[in-house]
Amino acid sequence: MRIILLGPPGVGKGTQAQFLIKRLEAVQLSTGDLLRTAIRERTELGRSAKKYMDVGDLVPDSIVLGLVGEWLAEQGERCVIFDGFPRTIAQAEGLDRLLDQMGKKLDRVLELVVADKTVINRISARRSCPVCGAVYNLLSAPPKVENVCDNCGREGLELRKDDRPEVIANRLRVYHAQTEPLADYYRQRGLLTAIDGDQGVKAVEAEIKDVLDA
Repeated sequence: MRIILLGPPGVGKGTQAQFLIKRLEAVQLSTGDLLRTAIRERTELGRSAKKYMDVGDLVPDSIVLGLVGEWLAEQGERCVIFDGFPRTIAQAEGLDRLLDQMGKKLDRVLELVVADKTVINRISARRSCPVCGAVYNLLSAPPKVENVCDNCGREGLELRKDDRPEVIANRLRVYHAQTEPLADYYRQRGLLTAIDGDQGVKAVEAEIKDVLDA
């Protein structure tokens, strides 16, 4: 199976990706990992990508899709979870072309739906230890002792700059403008199933399981 996970930052895509990887014995696509590997190995696409990244520009879709195509070819018939890709309609159309050329198809697109206010509350409740890097969530997974790291005992957990409410709100605006239109794109093709991401983790897992079993 080939499954795309859609949803805004902080909705729980990473958690559900791990559930799907275990259930389906799948592999997870990470375009960030693909780019870093290609640059480290100095492949042709990696050298092209580095030119853009070195000056802070976005890597063009043509390069990203080239890397995705190479990676998919290496996976053969293994189940694949797309988490964080595609991000735009242009990338989705490019992925369609890649899969068509390989004689493959998407099986399902799962959209985890959560209100913006909930996303902002979830992410802004994150705290991390500046010493060991342990991450907590004051709402769902707080430290045993307030403001003290369970792992190393360091007092003074921190709120990362990119977890501040105003930063999250901007990330959500970008998501709604660029990525949310993918829901309609895949809905029109009969591939999209919306999942209530405001439930507990196990409830979301159970709903996804029911969709896949059906």
